[in-house]
Amino acid sequence: MAEQTNSTSKFYALLIGVDCYLPNQLAGGLSYKSLKGCVRDINHVEAFLKNRLQVAETQILKLTASNVEGSTEPAEPKEHWPTYENMVAKFKEITQKAQPEDQVYIHYSGHGGRAVTYYPDLKGKDGEDESLVPTDIGNSEARYLRDIELAKLLQGMVDKGLVVTLVLDSCHSGGATRAADADVRGADRVDTTERPRESLVASAEELAQTWQALTEGKRNISGVTSSRWLPEPKGYTLLAACRDNESAYEYAFDGQERNGALTYWLLKSFEKLGTGISAKTLHDRIFAKVHAQFEKQTPMLQGESDRTFFGNSFASSELTVPVIQVDLENKRVQLNAGQAQGLRKGAEFAIYPLGTADLAQTDKRLALAQITRLGGGNSWANITEFFGESKIEDIEPGSPALLLYPNAQLVRKVRLLPPQEKDESLGVDSTVALQAIESAISQGKGWIELVSESEEEAVDYQVSIKGDEYIILDSAGEPVANLRPALKVGDPNAAVSVVKRLVHLSKYRSTIDLENHDPLSPLKGAIKVELCALPADYEPGDKLELLPLNTSDNIPTLDVGQFACLRIRNESSQTLNITILAIQPDWSIVKGYPSGAAFQPLDKGREILWPIETSLPNGYQEGSDILKVFATVDGTSFDWLELPALDKPIQPKNAGKATTPLAKFLAAYFATEDAPPTKNVNSAVSASYEWTTEQVTLVVKKGFSSQS
Repeated sequence: MAEQTNSTSKFYALLIGVDCYLPNQLAGGLSYKSLKGCVRDINHVEAFLKNRLQVAETQILKLTASNVEGSTEPAEPKEHWPTYENMVAKFKEITQKAQPEDQVYIHYSGHGGRAVTYYPDLKGKDGEDESLVPTDIGNSEARYLRDIELAKLLQGMVDKGLVVTLVLDSCHSGGATRAADADVRGADRVDTTERPRESLVASAEELAQTWQALTEGKRNISGVTSSRWLPEPKGYTLLAACRDNESAYEYAFDGQERNGALTYWLLKSFEKLGTGISAKTLHDRIFAKVHAQFEKQTPMLQGESDRTFFGNSFASSELTVPVIQVDLENKRVQLNAGQAQGLRKGAEFAIYPLGTADLAQTDKRLALAQITRLGGGNSWANITEFFGESKIEDIEPGSPALLLYPNAQLVRKVRLLPPQEKDESLGVDSTVALQAIESAISQGKGWIELVSESEEEAVDYQVSIKGDEYIILDSAGEPVANLRPALKVGDPNAAVSVVKRLVHLSKYRSTIDLENHDPLSPLKGAIKVELCALPADYEPGDKLELLPLNTSDNIPTLDVGQFACLRIRNESSQTLNITILAIQPDWSIVKGYPSGAAFQPLDKGREILWPIETSLPNGYQEGSDILKVFATVDGTSFDWLELPALDKPIQPKNAGKATTPLAKFLAAYFATEDAPPTKNVNSAVSASYEWTTEQVTLVVKKGFSSQS
């Protein structure tokens, strides 16, 4: 039965496939090899849209260039060739036809290229324009469809209120190791050919304004996506075939016909899961399937990841990690998480069926898996238990795995202290009150562990009573600051709330403490992180002359609303994937950079500049921010380390349209009576070779400028 799209809106598609590249020897020996599977990709996608989504042929715009044996020209009429002029015209046509809330799906299969930028004021004198490569690029008068132009075209769609999904089955370079019988969609160098500079999309001034607006830097806003194609998607979803330093392969998956790996597994995933799934669920499966076959191809998802891929509804955004591989013989799975996220041997995950949306349904679990071989970004976990009639064959690449119990390093020790002074007039029975805390802790052993008053073991936190309120103290006996509101001993849920705060503080502290201690790790010192001053009259897009603020003996203090810039430089010999967590004084942890993506690849010798604007939570006069930078060899997500402000439920990415996964995590911890994993388990040394982290601290103080 055909699946229908939203009946209240129309569905439009722009499909572009390029197999035939006309005589294509360019300057400096650069060439774009003709391909074999791009037009087939587009034909398969077109058939899928017509048959499964019932999209009318009149609402599908199509440009293709097929190979003809013995000819240097495509088989199609020239008006249907994917030239620069035709691509721009079709983008504009579909934007004009579609109305607000209509869905627009764009799919490009062909070469991706890099050319010397025409916009050095925006990208620097050595900058590059990422580009879609037209069929006639061998002609020096032909033009690339450059990223700055593509960004403008997409922004026009978003501004009109269209629901946009963009798929790019292409890459920038062919430098990665090739699999047998697989072709790469991309060239191996930057095109320096002088070409016409006039854009058919918009004026140079309009293009620059749009690019600057999309890449201006404040906290939670980054510059370029992890695939390096475009600025961070705002209002649309982007699925790209690979990271910027990788290759997108086309391969004969069924033994005869070649297809792009991304397009092939995109359509196969819809056959398996249906079309009503979130972009994240779809990406997890595609990632697992593609990455297992082509190690140097990592499909990337940016933008509205919790939106249904075909539609405008939002699915639950559970913070899980996907299964990458299934080892049937040894009954184990490879997970896309590892030491870089704070895991150790013994960490336990629940595995759910592929496509599961609501992980609160514990009866849907297939198995439990425990990490036995730890990696920096990917780890192997042995299946320890199956549920019901489940078996190893039921677990598939892309199946979601939910962390149940933290590892030993995350567990924090807590001691209960009787009050030093008692006020009998308050009617507080401190013994009963502390017993309530002990009982609440015993119901949730995942993150905190009780140490008796008589034991001399060091503790992380202490709980006592002052007046008629519970208080939480640090290891030195000082009250932990900014724990609001006060928790009255007589309140019915006060003890449980205290324990929730302890769990929250434990997670918060564990993220701060997380670092790679291996002195032999080749990534030790691989990234240099500096917090730099910006002028008082700074405006996003200004050219920057940066002066480092943080030194070995200095924690800088800034006023509220002051601009600063975090500079991250890759000083290693390889591309690293960068993620920044902002650890804030209201006990929240948010991913600050990149927005809309799990990580941002950073080439060796290159740097990222991330401007921020300082702020304080309501009611705060002063607070400390920690900006923690993770760099990994394997692309991996740190989303599940995020925390809301204290005592607040985690907010879904689209308020009112998704659930609160971290709240479910806490509920699961408090419901279990199992002990945490075995203590003092040594992790695999090799994992420490795959990640590193650096962090800087700054103090934000209201009115500091006037004081200094």
